[in-house]
Amino acid sequence: MNDVAAPRAARVIRPDLAVIAEMIASGSRVLDVGCGDGALLDYLGKTKNVDGRGLEIRQDRVRACVAHGLSVIQGDAETDLRDYPSEAFDYAVLGQTLQAMRNPREVLLQLARIGGRTIVSIENYGNWRVRWRLLTSGRMPVQDSARHWYDTDNIHPCTLHDFVRLCDQLGLRIERGLLVRRGRAARELDQPGWYANMFGEQGIFLLTRGGSNGAQRPQGGHGPR
Repeated sequence: MNDVAAPRAARVIRPDLAVIAEMIASGSRVLDVGCGDGALLDYLGKTKNVDGRGLEIRQDRVRACVAHGLSVIQGDAETDLRDYPSEAFDYAVLGQTLQAMRNPREVLLQLARIGGRTIVSIENYGNWRVRWRLLTSGRMPVQDSARHWYDTDNIHPCTLHDFVRLCDQLGLRIERGLLVRRGRAARELDQPGWYANMFGEQGIFLLTRGGSNGAQRPQGGHGPR
């Protein structure tokens, strides 16, 4: 009788992480920055044979990752990314963490240097629900209704338009963008115009170095909304 245990099935992951996983080619080298409990790395390793590494600031989460057999180290993306060699990975991933960084511009530059492609997901503070809350209550909106403005992780909230313009300033081309609503990819963002900025809850972007984005301004010549 064969005593070799069957490989464990990949953990179920959040819908937005499933969208990110779909963007990553099989057999790639992936660095997941702010990897949390390692759910994305675990999924990629078991479904796409990815050589994954993780960087996570919280020691308890690092221990959870290591317990699942994942290659994750403790570190701070704000200071430790500069120690990684250029183009060391095929993909550098930053999921829902950029807006929590003290210097998101520098972090994005480091990710683009380390990975051949960069995948970033952000919360969209241009969403109509966020605008409505500010208009009607006069209070700063937060994406997580259980939290308050003073304890939210996101210290640099931005809209989809803000992110696209930052990419242009840094010379990063948006190879692919996806609008996320209710946790699921709703539509492609060839040009994230006023509709995406108004109704998108999140944006997921696949970035490469060089080029400019025609998506910097919405279709129809109208300014940002």
